[in-house]
Amino acid sequence: MTKKFNDILSDLKAGTYAPIYILCGEEPYYADRVYEFIAENALDPMAREFDQQVVYGRDLQGADISPVISAARGYAMMGGRKVVIVREAQVVKKWDALDAYLSAIMEQTVLVICYNGKPDKRQGIWKRVQDHPQVVWLQSDKLRDYEVERWISSYIADFKTRHPEVTIDPKVAPLLADHLGTDLSAIVGALEKLIDGRPEGVNTIDAALVERNIGISKDYNIMELQAALIRGDIVKANRIAQYFASSKDHPMIKEMAPLFSFFSNLLMYHYLPNKSQANVAKELGINPYFVKDYEMAAKRYPAGKAFLIVGYLRDTDARLKGINNPSAKDADLWKELIYKIMH
Repeated sequence: MTKKFNDILSDLKAGTYAPIYILCGEEPYYADRVYEFIAENALDPMAREFDQQVVYGRDLQGADISPVISAARGYAMMGGRKVVIVREAQVVKKWDALDAYLSAIMEQTVLVICYNGKPDKRQGIWKRVQDHPQVVWLQSDKLRDYEVERWISSYIADFKTRHPEVTIDPKVAPLLADHLGTDLSAIVGALEKLIDGRPEGVNTIDAALVERNIGISKDYNIMELQAALIRGDIVKANRIAQYFASSKDHPMIKEMAPLFSFFSNLLMYHYLPNKSQANVAKELGINPYFVKDYEMAAKRYPAGKAFLIVGYLRDTDARLKGINNPSAKDADLWKELIYKIMH
């Protein structure tokens, strides 16, 4: 039975444990949190010594799950719940014992199978497992680049419900999204460092704090480049672009994505009949705080110009991938792109 992470965690916190958990997918963050909660909370510390077993797939002889299932069938030495956890289960090749176990599950055992990647559902075992009413199936896919900012914003919003005294600059989410990529564990680690590492008495998290704690420049980042383009500040735009071109942390192909998103949204903005802040935020899927950026950009870049800019960005992206571009370097492409945008 497929369940969402929040529902699984809610059940676990309420003390409701399923007999089998399959935690899989290419994004390990959610799977790790479920596994860690079970490992730390399903048994008390004394029982954990006797009735919790962690096995690694690479240590199973013949890549056969049978020894794990044998352990799951055993009774707890302390007379209560038993926990059996398999890490790196993707290396296991023989799953017949698990298939057989589905017809005679030990309900006092919690069997957790952590599978890095996606099980091949063409194998009948995985369809039977996923559909079984006593199995909780969690599959976590990696975030796409365009989903990261929204995920960070959601994480921050959840934090603010618990700490309303803390003010977080709306620019922080896109700034972190541009710098951290799609690895949720890295993102959460950076957010915790940013939030927990703020000086005592400081309740404002802004670009300066991000620079101090995470190392992202408050002056040379994609948000500042976008702001320079909106204001028509060609000197600052070129200065930031030159910084990007000289830094391995700012590959042009990555920095292009937020610009493409902004100018595509700007084109949409021009054709919205209702340009109220609430409607623009809803239609473009953005934080209402950023609506003013589109209002300002629309004055500088009419719809026809916005359409051309989207084309320039597409063309530059193709050239970055080697199409019609035998030799141009990032610095040259940045200079050309900014000139085209602002003239």
